[in-house]
Amino acid sequence: MDSPALAIENLTKIYSNGHRALHGINLKINHGDFFALLGPNGAGKSTTIGIITSLIKKTSGDISIYGIDIDKNFVKAKTYIGLVPQEINFNTFEPINEIIINQAGYYGVPRSIAIPEAERLLKKLGLWQKKDQFSRKLSGGMQRRLMVARALIHKPKLLILDEPTAGADVEVRRLMWDYLKQLNENGTTIILTTHYLEEAENLCKNIAIIDDGKILENSSMKDFLSQLKNEKFILYTESKISKDEKILGSNFNVIDDNTIEVSISSDSDINSLIQDLSEKGIKVKSLKNKTNRLEELFMRLVEKNGK
Repeated sequence: MDSPALAIENLTKIYSNGHRALHGINLKINHGDFFALLGPNGAGKSTTIGIITSLIKKTSGDISIYGIDIDKNFVKAKTYIGLVPQEINFNTFEPINEIIINQAGYYGVPRSIAIPEAERLLKKLGLWQKKDQFSRKLSGGMQRRLMVARALIHKPKLLILDEPTAGADVEVRRLMWDYLKQLNENGTTIILTTHYLEEAENLCKNIAIIDDGKILENSSMKDFLSQLKNEKFILYTESKISKDEKILGSNFNVIDDNTIEVSISSDSDINSLIQDLSEKGIKVKSLKNKTNRLEELFMRLVEKNGK
């Protein structure tokens, strides 16, 4: 598509008490992207999403959704958007199936289309067996999945997820990840905010980091992660290693008889290092990356901005 999924130009928000939540931010998100919008609490993420979805009134700036200016034709622009907010905000005394079907009606989707589409979504998200239950009886993770189903019932081109897996257990998060990847592969543009940084690293192609209402970083995930110069790995060995092992270099730290910590350049080949150790008689049976790359870079950027 020629028009970006979302274009934000010089977006500013100043509240009545004088607090400036957004300082003229600019963002462009192309069709088909899986985009991470990250920042600490109070950074401006939810304010930005609130303005995009008309829940908050902007002070100045321009926003367009697939080329539709939200000030000129928000009714049309809104049909392109599906929103999963942080808070659970559906009627907890309404059956699950009816929540989805009724939501479709707000977008002009006929019940003849909404009913089979609701069934498809609820089955995909593992909720079909509970379709006739009141939503208040669902677990927190299931309520999150219901929020996603509700946001997708009108088949939006742009899905905005504001902390979609908050409070969800590992199984639910993995199910959600798999489904979101599939949605994106099928053409849905996704914007994700999350405090689970490994979630953003695993899912997203591009990233913007916001703090104090300013965009600090806006790049591809690959380019951003490439800024990390060193990584630490934990190596588990088959044979015992002496703490005074002299064949190891200064970048190695022997933790115990079968565990070594090593710090290497991010562009180095860990396999070559393992081969070198093997030639020295130290066979590595498994390893793990100790460095949370996105978290480390994220914290550096936010801490630098706070100085």
